[in-house]
Amino acid sequence: MRQHVRIPLPDGSSLAATVALPEGIAPVAGWPGVVVVHEIYGVEPDMLDVVDLFAEHGYAAVLPDLYSHGTRMGCLARAMHQLATGKPGRPAADIDATRRWLADREDVDGGRLGVIGFCMGGGFALAYAASAPPGVRAASVNYGVVPRDQEELRSVCPVVGSYGGRDQGFRPQGARLQEHMRALGIEHDVEIYPTAGHSFMTDGHHPIAKLAMFPLRHGLVRSAADDAWQRTFDFFDKYVANHE
Repeated sequence: MRQHVRIPLPDGSSLAATVALPEGIAPVAGWPGVVVVHEIYGVEPDMLDVVDLFAEHGYAAVLPDLYSHGTRMGCLARAMHQLATGKPGRPAADIDATRRWLADREDVDGGRLGVIGFCMGGGFALAYAASAPPGVRAASVNYGVVPRDQEELRSVCPVVGSYGGRDQGFRPQGARLQEHMRALGIEHDVEIYPTAGHSFMTDGHHPIAKLAMFPLRHGLVRSAADDAWQRTFDFFDKYVANHE
């Protein structure tokens, strides 16, 4: 069941977020946890579905609304600037506050955490994981930006990633992620799906994006999505939940 919560921030403000927990009583050690970082569109129904999906798979999942302090357009403009410059200061701080809030829960094992992001959130998730935050054992990067300098990812945890081969804007990012992970010797599973475009893993309804972002071939591709999700959960079960 989803719950709406407020996550306290160091400056005294708070961040709106949605949390979903697995059914039943938490294990003695606590559930593994995951922070979900939303697409550029914000907290939309398809992102809330991701929280539910992780809860169904036995993870305590939390989705922070990165646009919930300040105006939506102001937050969006700031986030895009920080993504473009490779310095996601405020989003990284918000993601870290969310991780700490999740790790501090009595029903969560703060040493078994993951982070997953989509589109804009994929880039933020990767950059955050590269800072080696406590307890974060794996990152899932889906059609997100990847830094050119592989040294920026030297400290990243194991990475699973999915990109669309028809996504002309982000397909090269997927190839770059593969190259960086191989060169750095980091455990990874990065796949580029030939028939998929941008945002192919979730069933989002963004009609304007489909018109304005035609080079990305935007939209759900069920066969690729099913495989990508299977790979993601297999990877998280191994590296986060520690299920052999």
